[in-house]
Amino acid sequence: MNASIKYSHTMNEFELIQSATDYAFQRDSNGWISGRFYRCELTSTFQPVFSVAQQQTMGHSAYIRSKANGEAELWPWQIFSLASKDEQLIELDRLCRAIHALNYHFNRISEAHKLFVEVHPRLLESVKHDHGHAFENFLSLIGVRTSGVVIEIPAAVNHNGNLLQHVITNYRSRGYRIAANCSGNRNDRMEGLGSLYPDIVRISASDLMLQEDTLFLVDTIHSCGGSLLVRDVETPAQLAAALQAKADYLQGNLLGKPGQAINTAQLLPISALTSS
Repeated sequence: MNASIKYSHTMNEFELIQSATDYAFQRDSNGWISGRFYRCELTSTFQPVFSVAQQQTMGHSAYIRSKANGEAELWPWQIFSLASKDEQLIELDRLCRAIHALNYHFNRISEAHKLFVEVHPRLLESVKHDHGHAFENFLSLIGVRTSGVVIEIPAAVNHNGNLLQHVITNYRSRGYRIAANCSGNRNDRMEGLGSLYPDIVRISASDLMLQEDTLFLVDTIHSCGGSLLVRDVETPAQLAAALQAKADYLQGNLLGKPGQAINTAQLLPISALTSS
């Protein structure tokens, strides 16, 4: 990959980008981009993330979707189960993020929006150094700053303090924002990270509602300079709990479902959502 090449926004930009990479991307008539891993066609869906303070979209979480041999859609875990070797897993994980970045690059409305992308826990363990370096090169190729990307670190890494600190240091040194997933359990709170505390802590609405000391959790996040993102908001009761917990960001089907569209949307009036 030649990351030093710079391209302007032209009709041929996609073809030029593809020629500078090792990936075999495809672009359909609607402009949506996909890639292939073995016999699977992979593409993106995006779910809006809302800012409570701004009452509108602040970014989108990217999810991979696929079809095998043009047939039934596979779940993400089924796709990644095809990558039994570390080298295959690294290739697949990087391909997914490249597809997300291209779709977001070509279709997003505002440069201010953040792209949230997941990384597989096995990738974090397999790549010993320079986490985010290959993705940084790809983002540079398509003219996207790393500061516009939020790297989502899986909850499984929270139990390995040294690895968590290592990957946060790596990604942050390259300008990415960091989001860590948390169950709300006291053993899963990333305490003691100091200046390495993630920028955003993600917790599911159902886990949040199970916590007896929600205020302690939220106070810890905010006192460490982080923001709280409550995800998987499915019901008015969950939304009310997230707002009571002073969540900074909200995500879930109640507010906006994943899809092949990237829009700027206003958060519907809270009273309308919580009373529906």
